[in-house]
Amino acid sequence: MESAEQPAPVLVTGGTGTLGRAVVAELAARGVPTRVMSRTAAPGVPGRVVGDLASGAGLDAAVAGVRAVIHCATDPRRAKQVDVDGTGLLLTALQRSAPAAHLVLVSIVGCDANPLGYYRRKHETELLVRGSPAPSTLVRATQFHQLVATVSRVLTLGPLGLAVRGLRFEPCDPAWVAAHLVRVALGPPLSARLDLAGPEVLPLAQALRLTARAAGHRAPRVVTVPGWGRVWRGFAAGSNLPGPDAVTGGSTYAGWLAGRG
Repeated sequence: MESAEQPAPVLVTGGTGTLGRAVVAELAARGVPTRVMSRTAAPGVPGRVVGDLASGAGLDAAVAGVRAVIHCATDPRRAKQVDVDGTGLLLTALQRSAPAAHLVLVSIVGCDANPLGYYRRKHETELLVRGSPAPSTLVRATQFHQLVATVSRVLTLGPLGLAVRGLRFEPCDPAWVAAHLVRVALGPPLSARLDLAGPEVLPLAQALRLTARAAGHRAPRVVTVPGWGRVWRGFAAGSNLPGPDAVTGGSTYAGWLAGRG
């Protein structure tokens, strides 16, 4: 039971993931009481509670008495079960146990503009939250630097790199996104969606070279290929890039790579 003198906690779903860990660290730095929901035991994570979005198990206990929920949990492989249906179960638990809690939903820039299955599910989740009575704010972010680094490594084979023609990112640092999420969660719900993006547009070919150099390798010779199918053509056309109203900032991709060295 929470102490009467202690402020109500903020619940972080997906609190052991890339973004979730950054959110938990930001809350701790601000001295905000925090709960972290995970499906299994997470040793060393303060405030951890066991809960499963896919089944709904433990959700009522996880949300009881919270002031806000920063909803980072996602599963690209089970997006219907976890993102869509799981968010529905979370909304139901909030209505039962914490109807005034501010729900901050984390989504993806351009998820309504690309036919990728995971993106369609993310947009479906957005609509579900917007149609609920829960006080909520929708925050979209561009791809994280970690994802760009992974893609770059996969597409670099020795001296050669493969890039889809026209594919660009505006990647962002999860720690910077986390600071915005916490600020939003501790305030009243925003009437408009908040889009977050990194400080620069980065062509995939440039990302391949930067990633290789940061690892101490020679920059690959990049071979470009046309996008194939509606998904890749959509990305090549910039469906993953933010509009002019996005808030931009945080480290550049090159700066993030340098910080990991």
